[in-house]
Amino acid sequence: MKTLFLLLISLTLLQANTLKETKYAYVKSSIGQGKPHFVEFGSDSCHSCQIMGQTLYQFKAKNPSYNIEFVNVKKERHVAQELKIRMIPTQMIFDGEGNIVFKNVGLLTTQQLEDLFKKYNFK
Repeated sequence: MKTLFLLLISLTLLQANTLKETKYAYVKSSIGQGKPHFVEFGSDSCHSCQIMGQTLYQFKAKNPSYNIEFVNVKKERHVAQELKIRMIPTQMIFDGEGNIVFKNVGLLTTQQLEDLFKKYNFK
């Protein structure tokens, strides 16, 4: 019983430090407004998505001006169809005009994220 309690506490703490989901309608209305956007498409029940969510949470905490969003395609299935997302996690970067300039399926390392944010002029 004590082990189960500790496991539940650990899972709660892990979820507390993950990127919170944003409704796609809001993300879509923000894209193309002059600044790049990094969008993670995934699910709150996907282990790899949770790992990316924790990594992205850390980036967002260090760089609050970066547009980094998480869209839960398990809850918003129409988004996966609209953007032709077949596997999760999928990450996309939209440039300031709203064009998709980067797409990845799977996990990205911290170094890869740093390189992407630099390459696409996140500020």
